[in-house]
Amino acid sequence: MEKNKLPIQSEVSNKEIKNLIYTIRGKQVMLDSDVAMLYHYETKKINQAVKRNIDRFPERFCFQLTEKELEIMWSQIVTTSKLEENKYRSKKYLPYVFTEQGIAMLSGILKSEIAVQVSIKIMDTFIEMRKFISTNKNLFEKVIDIENKMNKKFIEHDKKFDEVFNQLQSEENIKQRIFFEGQIYDAYSLIIDIIKKANKKILIIDNYIDDSILKMLAKKKKNVEVVILTSNKSNIQNIDVQKFNKEYPILKIAKTNKFHDRFIILDNEEMYHLGASIKDLGKKCFGINKIEDKEIIEKIIGNYF
Repeated sequence: MEKNKLPIQSEVSNKEIKNLIYTIRGKQVMLDSDVAMLYHYETKKINQAVKRNIDRFPERFCFQLTEKELEIMWSQIVTTSKLEENKYRSKKYLPYVFTEQGIAMLSGILKSEIAVQVSIKIMDTFIEMRKFISTNKNLFEKVIDIENKMNKKFIEHDKKFDEVFNQLQSEENIKQRIFFEGQIYDAYSLIIDIIKKANKKILIIDNYIDDSILKMLAKKKKNVEVVILTSNKSNIQNIDVQKFNKEYPILKIAKTNKFHDRFIILDNEEMYHLGASIKDLGKKCFGINKIEDKEIIEKIIGNYF
C-alpha cells in the first residue's frame, strides 16, 4: 500500500484535488498514482483493475502518457516536492492517466466505499474547473443522490453513473457551455450535435466562416436547408459550396455586414450564441449559450429576412 499524502479523505478539498489535475492532449486528467493515493490503493492494483476491464476504458477514459507528455506534465507541477515525487517514473514505466469519465468508471469496478466517495469529490472538481457547476446544479444533485444509494449492488451503481454522465454530455441539458483553450474536439462535437437537431432549416451567422463548416454540415439531417450569412472576410469558395450541394443539399451563402456576433438558429425557433467563430473553436477560452427568448430570435431573423 502506498503512503497516503492526504491522511483523512473526508478532509480532501477541491483545491487539493485541483493540484492533482493536469492538462494533456487537451483533456483534464489525473495520474494513476494520485488516483491510487486518494482511493487508498496501490498504483499497480489500480492499473491491474483497468487491464482486467479494458473494454470499459477506451482512450477517452484512460491512456498511457508518452515520454514527451510526461515532460509536459512535469512542467505543470509547480511545487518542488511534487516534482521530486514523480522523478521515479522511468521511461520503462510511463504512467497512465484518467479523465473524469475514467474516474467514474474506475470507482464502479473498485469495490471500495472510499473509492466511491472520493470519486464523487474528484468529479465535482473536474466539473468545477470546466465551469459546469453554475449551469448543471440539478445534475450534480443526482450524483449526490447516487452516492446515498451506494449500498446497492455495484452493477446498479455502474448503470446509474452511466445515466448521470450521459445526461451531463447531452446537449438537451446544456444551456451554457464554457470551453477552454485546447478543447477543440469537445467544441466541434457540440456544434455538430446542435446541427443534428435541425429538422428543416439551419441559419448560421459568422463573418469569418471557412470550409471547415462543410465537414460539420455534412452531419445534418437529409434535406435540411442551410443558409450561411457571412462577410467578405470569410474564406469559403463557391466551388466548395457547389460540390457540397451535390451530395448534401441545400446550402446557400449570402454576404452581409449587419452582424458582429455569431449565431446558429435552428428551424427559426432555437438559437445559440457563439463566443468565437466556428473556424476558431477551441483555440481560446469561449462560451456557447442557448438563447430561449423567442422575441430575440424573431428580431435576429427579421434583421435579415
